[in-house]
Amino acid sequence: MRRRNLEAAAGGHLRPTLSDIRSWPATVSIPLAAQALGCSKSHLHERIKQGDSPVKTIPFGSRHVVITADLIRLLSGGVEAA
Repeated sequence: MRRRNLEAAAGGHLRPTLSDIRSWPATVSIPLAAQALGCSKSHLHERIKQGDSPVKTIPFGSRHVVITADLIRLLSGGVEAA
């Protein structure tokens, strides 16, 4: 699903709901995950770089993607990723 479609799937909200996020694909971009978390993409990038990300990521060359299931777990009140 392309980013524009994901933003549309978020119902036009500035911050997507947990229900919206549950319909996302298995992985999403850092900017989209940051939007769901309510932080800036630069903040999330920095936490990933420092190895202190609140969500699990997968490296793809020079970029990372966020595992949607882990994002859902965190936003549902689960424990932060190790």
